[in-house]
Amino acid sequence: MSKGPSGFIDAGQCEQGLPWLWDEPPQGAQATLILAHGAGAPMDSSFMQAMAQGLAARGVRLVRFEFAYMAQRRVDGRKRPPNPQAQLLQQWREVHAQVRQRVAGPLAIGGKSMGGRMASLLADELGASALICLGYPFYAAGKPEKPRVAHLAELHTPALIIQGERDALGNREAVAGYHLSAAVTLHWLQAADHDLKPLKASGLTHEQHLETAAESITAFLRAN
Repeated sequence: MSKGPSGFIDAGQCEQGLPWLWDEPPQGAQATLILAHGAGAPMDSSFMQAMAQGLAARGVRLVRFEFAYMAQRRVDGRKRPPNPQAQLLQQWREVHAQVRQRVAGPLAIGGKSMGGRMASLLADELGASALICLGYPFYAAGKPEKPRVAHLAELHTPALIIQGERDALGNREAVAGYHLSAAVTLHWLQAADHDLKPLKASGLTHEQHLETAAESITAFLRAN
């Protein structure tokens, strides 16, 4: 690992060969968050970059990694579907174990969309200090009749879900009908979609929503 002049660390690959990036706060870390990418975009997408920079600037150490299917895409450029869920969960476990060996103190997990959903399935098992989900996929596209919320009703880990009000995978009206654990806190972003991008008519910008998300996550991690 090499530390750049800004204090950020780029760590190449973890022991299993999965690419990962470490963003180290210049003034020292108050908390550590492992943040996984969504199904269709890599760990260094503009969304993930913005979140990592915003959180590191606020004292949160960010560890990003790529699931094996996305790592392979980085090698050959071919798009492919995510690995089966069991494999994704095992990759999460392996990365978490390696990060746990390297950092002390509270260790939170989470991710964008699919990455956050996989983290939510493991949060209690891994003893995470907190769970952070950005644009949680409450159901698959076009399948609101099949919600993915059963485990969220039993969750014990303090969880923050930051969701756009018009998210096509879980809008405010749909989510209001779900039974979620008291451990889950929902933070709704006005007129925002699955990527937390608001309608222009709202007068808000994507950058503002991402900044709001970073502020909310930082406050949540400090409290847990």
